[in-house]
Amino acid sequence: MNAENTGATAQLNHRAGDFSLLFSSTPRGARLARLLAADQLRSWGLPSGTASQIVAELAANAATHGRLPGRSFRMTLALVGDTLRIEVTDTRGDRRPECQEPDPYAESGRGLLIVAALADCWGVSEDCFPRKIVWAELKLPAPEHGPPGSGDRGGQQT
Repeated sequence: MNAENTGATAQLNHRAGDFSLLFSSTPRGARLARLLAADQLRSWGLPSGTASQIVAELAANAATHGRLPGRSFRMTLALVGDTLRIEVTDTRGDRRPECQEPDPYAESGRGLLIVAALADCWGVSEDCFPRKIVWAELKLPAPEHGPPGSGDRGGQQT
């Protein structure tokens, strides 16, 4: 094993179905949460596009609105049956997010609208004070049967 694959790889190869890390409550931490979530989902063989966008929005909210100096936020991915649950926990339990129509000229304020549009369901749960968990769930597509390219092509002849 070479030295480049010791620390991060061991952390990314956490058991399939559960992945959780702490991130700094900064724009950089939010970006890293999105990148590592996409990497973990790919390692599980799952599509990462929609889930990565949800992680990006929830992590950005945690870094912006749930931030307390010196406190981190936690991003968790959990596979429960055919559902992917995304959770972002921050230390501002006193500030519960609400989905609101933003000013049409505002440059921000659309994160939860995006989450609501992409997720099958989402919400906010209380955690041990002072924390809160903002979560979203996505139903996973049914696995394809058979090897790639062996399916019916809708009656088309090749």
